[in-house]
Amino acid sequence: MGHDVTVADEFAGVVVAHFIVGNTYDYTNETWMNDINIASSSNIDGFALNVGADPWQPSRLYVDGKQMVSTFSGENCTFGTTDFNQGWMNALKDGGLLDLSFIPAFFIPPATLPNVTVADGAFNWNAAWPEGDSDITFNSDSEYIANLGGRAYMASVSPWFFTHYGSNSYDKNFIYRGDDWLIAERWELLVQNMADISVVQIISWNDYGESHYVGPMEGSLAGSQAWTDGFDHQEWLTLMRLYPAMAEAPDPVGVPMNAAYTQDYLWAMAFLATPGNVVLTCGSTTETWQLSSGVSKLKLPLSSSCSVQASISKDGVTTLKLNPPGFDFSTNPPSYNFNAFVAGSSPLISTPPTSEKVINEQETRDDNAGAKARIPG
Repeated sequence: MGHDVTVADEFAGVVVAHFIVGNTYDYTNETWMNDINIASSSNIDGFALNVGADPWQPSRLYVDGKQMVSTFSGENCTFGTTDFNQGWMNALKDGGLLDLSFIPAFFIPPATLPNVTVADGAFNWNAAWPEGDSDITFNSDSEYIANLGGRAYMASVSPWFFTHYGSNSYDKNFIYRGDDWLIAERWELLVQNMADISVVQIISWNDYGESHYVGPMEGSLAGSQAWTDGFDHQEWLTLMRLYPAMAEAPDPVGVPMNAAYTQDYLWAMAFLATPGNVVLTCGSTTETWQLSSGVSKLKLPLSSSCSVQASISKDGVTTLKLNPPGFDFSTNPPSYNFNAFVAGSSPLISTPPTSEKVINEQETRDDNAGAKARIPG
């Protein structure tokens, strides 16, 4: 956003959102900055500006060292020639005036891509939605990739599609299937196949008329108010921001064998000399137990990124607090690290009996048995 971005041969975690500039005629500098900041905070690296005849100038995205340009359609544009490939070659590349990486969304059979020599890659627009009444797959993407011969592939992802224009306007009235967690399923397919993807384009930031907008509802709504008023979609950004991060920092070793055996819990043990209340907290998840003296085994479900805390109170007085530095649970870690984080604490007040100290030391020696926290009290 606001600066040039370079993409290597392989997918480097670059994600752009399709942006219709024609819907921004009343944007102010503040509106532009608001959209840019929201997109940036959602792990979106830039907007693919659909400018039409409008004069706005985007910041630039580079693929293989060349400024990238794309299209929506264009396979029927021959520019005075009898062949669209030659027409685009004449328009963009002959004469050497522009050094471009041309990755168009031509709606042509994938098998013909080897003949489209003007293109440095291809953008598969329609792969964002299922073909008919079925779940999303990577089949269409695979066809494109197989026929590109190593050229760049720009994948598409979209959360929805519904348009409802009558014959007196755009005459578009249909849906694409969005059931069965379309946006999550599509992103998961892209992350799994990221080695074959150069860029991901989100469709769209602000195409209100087709209902797949993920940005704030601003500017012109293109006559879509009958089905878009009151339908904010920005929580899709919250959902999607996790997936580019997964793709940016893959673990080269891969998922450990038997990873599915374990569960996302904080495993704890409390050693109490006298009865008391034990509280385990991580983010918004909190559990409280009224425990008798002795050894108690406790667990706390972990469902969101959070920092672990624990406390013990007796007769209304807090006798122990545990806030171990670095004991953080992440729903989106940069690598597969199943090692145990072990933390423990001594009481804030009073000295425990000798027997309690013996239990603490034994627990320390048994850490390798799988304890992730010990809470003596």
